[in-house]
Amino acid sequence: MASMIRYCFISEWLDPSSGVLWKYQLFWYPETKEVEMVDIKNRRHFLKRTKYEEIRSSLLYIGSMLTIFGRQLKLTEYGDDFTRNSVESQTERTLAMIKPDAYKYMGKIIDAICQSGFLISKLRVAKLSKEEAEAFYAVHRGKPFYDRLTDFMSSGRICAMELVAPAAIRKWRELIGPTDSNQARAEAPNSLRAQFGTDKSFNACHGSDAPETAAEECAFFFGRDRYPGKCDVAHNTTLCLVKPHVVTDGGAGLVVDLIQDVFDVTAGQLFTLDRNAAAEFYEVYKGVLPAGDFNAMVDHLTSGPVLALEVADRDGASSVEPFRQLAGPMDPELARVLRPESLRARFGLNTIKNGVHCTDLEDDGLLEVNYFFTILAQS
Repeated sequence: MASMIRYCFISEWLDPSSGVLWKYQLFWYPETKEVEMVDIKNRRHFLKRTKYEEIRSSLLYIGSMLTIFGRQLKLTEYGDDFTRNSVESQTERTLAMIKPDAYKYMGKIIDAICQSGFLISKLRVAKLSKEEAEAFYAVHRGKPFYDRLTDFMSSGRICAMELVAPAAIRKWRELIGPTDSNQARAEAPNSLRAQFGTDKSFNACHGSDAPETAAEECAFFFGRDRYPGKCDVAHNTTLCLVKPHVVTDGGAGLVVDLIQDVFDVTAGQLFTLDRNAAAEFYEVYKGVLPAGDFNAMVDHLTSGPVLALEVADRDGASSVEPFRQLAGPMDPELARVLRPESLRARFGLNTIKNGVHCTDLEDDGLLEVNYFFTILAQS
């Protein structure tokens, strides 16, 4: 009888009450969708082997955050050689960037990424300075196109992403197509550069060309204490949170695309929230909603990655109420009756997993945007 596959990782959990960092061996049995945890320090079971169907194999990579029965774990090391050999080849990383000329198509490009089998492990919208663009493209310094390239890359917002997939570097470069957008239209008409690029410089997307380059470029945007191209919080903006069930199911790009049809997205970042941060953000609902609903909202917001977006009206007016109308009623069933084209009607499952969060009160727009893009983004 063949032995059952078992993956082993070393994971960490920071106890928010005591500040103690606990380490566990985390075992995952993909065939039976069971999980098991062993307390490393005390050498005893913390969680006996039990059914847990919410883990996806695509989330099993070093640096990933998993929420298991309300406990948020970070995978820090492989627990054995079998896991290392099995997982590493399936979780190559690359940097993907949407350039300024294609930023208005960000939703469509993110959707193409998700539909092509990539996991977006990190994402951040940035507005690079000329100096930051020069640093990123330092390898091209001295070449004839260098000044034009760095002027272009600092001319507007970009979206940087770390993508995870088997052979991610090759796969992403195939999806974006040849460097020259005109060549892409001739040779790879379904590629992203063919669809959204203009020429060889204004070519919609960037992709790392080798593992070493990928590591350097991901570190440029997402390394510890790195925050290039920080977007200043604008006036009259509002917050949208694309909730974990939509992000995990690959629907974030569709949401962004619908938003970009009407509004400008002036900042964006993928967050994994701990329980304290989620409860603090939702504090305004505490005492207003039943305790069970409040706890369920916090649980869901910490169950996976959240895409935070700063949404702005194109004419500079307040976007709080107009975006509330696009989001729709809190209950998706009601939204499907009253506002069938709203985001919650399209992506909501129930009042907890209702697709998106939107700022409810006019005075709270700046507060909520600042919470994510000033407080959490650099914490």
